Amino acid sequence: MLVLATTKPEEAGTPVSHWSLDDLAARILNDAHYRDMSRSTVQRILAQAELKPHKVRSWMHSDDPEFEKLALEICGLYLKAPVLYRQGGLVLCTDEKTGMQALQRAHPGKPAAPGLPAMWEPEYIRHGTRVLLATLVVPTGLVYGDVTAHRTNQDFRAHIRHTVEWLGVRYPQATKFHWVMDNLNTHWSLAVCRLFARLNGVKFEPKKLRRGPQRRAFLTDPSHRHVIHYTPKHGSWLNQVEIWFSVLARRVLRRGDFVSKADLTRKVLAYIDYYNTCKAHPYAWTYTGKPLVSGVT
Repeated sequence: MLVLATTKPEEAGTPVSHWSLDDLAARILNDAHYRDMSRSTVQRILAQAELKPHKVRSWMHSDDPEFEKLALEICGLYLKAPVLYRQGGLVLCTDEKTGMQALQRAHPGKPAAPGLPAMWEPEYIRHGTRVLLATLVVPTGLVYGDVTAHRTNQDFRAHIRHTVEWLGVRYPQATKFHWVMDNLNTHWSLAVCRLFARLNGVKFEPKKLRRGPQRRAFLTDPSHRHVIHYTPKHGSWLNQVEIWFSVLARRVLRRGDFVSKADLTRKVLAYIDYYNTCKAHPYAWTYTGKPLVSGVT
């Protein structure tokens, strides 16, 4: 049973993507190992071995040779964020949430009633999409966001400028800024280098920034006032604003009813204001940056 449960079904002659208890019982019976094996017997054997072949959990493979180094650096920033905050430093997480759909329900839903959940029609009208560019302040949990039609280089630079202005009002005592973001090419373009040179008060020398590695080295210079810390390849989940994006999806987008793209924009920005006023809090980050390994030996 244990060998069968850890074998791909198709390799055992069963044309399904994953094993169910009934499939395993039928396979055992067909192989004539036992004249009869109940579903509950299969369940008991798998439970004793802590096997759950009917379940799956996604994971992201990264072949970045610097994965552990970069992950340790970012996790270290998160752990030091409260201390840096008291010393005038801010750890910031920036990213884009693309493809937010402005979906309008074709028919009005029905509110929840005693003994009955809320109901809605599955039909909807598409009004287009919008992009949210957002920055999360790690030590406080506050969020700043811009909703745009696209996620171009110009949109990203505008968001950085707007965020810096907003930070100046919210955190006038801040003197050092650590930006965590992924390696999207709009995050290390020559125009972004020009912007960060101005923010840092340093000379902009485009001839020295013709290649990607040169630009990233300039943007990650620890001596600058504004320093970017890039997540490793396929490591965007290390960016804490991704956690907040999942909150936005659950609380606003998933069951939202939007009559237009402007309505979607208004409701997303209204939620950010509400979140900052009533819900904002720093996340309890538990991943330390060490390689993830199974606890089963």
